[in-house]
Amino acid sequence: MYKRSASILFLFSFFVFSSFLVQEGGIFISNTGEVKFVSQAPLETIKATSKKLSGVLDADKRTYAFSIAINSFDGFNSPLQKEHFNENYMESTKLPTATFKGKIIEEVDLHTAGTYTVRAKGMMKIHGVEKEMIIKSTITVKAGQITVASAFNVALKDFNINIPNIINQKIAPEIVVDVKMDLSPKK
Repeated sequence: MYKRSASILFLFSFFVFSSFLVQEGGIFISNTGEVKFVSQAPLETIKATSKKLSGVLDADKRTYAFSIAINSFDGFNSPLQKEHFNENYMESTKLPTATFKGKIIEEVDLHTAGTYTVRAKGMMKIHGVEKEMIIKSTITVKAGQITVASAFNVALKDFNINIPNIINQKIAPEIVVDVKMDLSPKK
């Protein structure tokens, strides 16, 4: 119940924020994004994907944010691995979401069709820990739609995700994360 309430609260805050700004016509939203991660360790490769990414982008202010429910990831090498991911490492019952809220550094016009390579500086929150990050992204504007694609690394120690020494050869200290969102104008 707590994780569902937290996800609903986060999405509600996105929609309240975006409806306040919609008068400018630059708000785009997505509920169909995807996040993939890969842990490439000496003894094992772990891959997981979630299609439960939600996001919002304000083209006028060049800001964007996204949220993902931690327990929505599927894949892994076994059901037990997924269980350990949620219970032991990410503690997804207690800390149900990962979020990013940032501002695009470059001066780009996101109302003009094209593909832009940009950096967004903002706060990443994973496992209850906030850390400032700069995320490189490719933003494609086409026919009134916006696609955001990002790839970045997450160091587990930066977010207090502790891996026992006994399995540190099976889980990489840095995880590669890919994010993709297709956003449409808020109506």
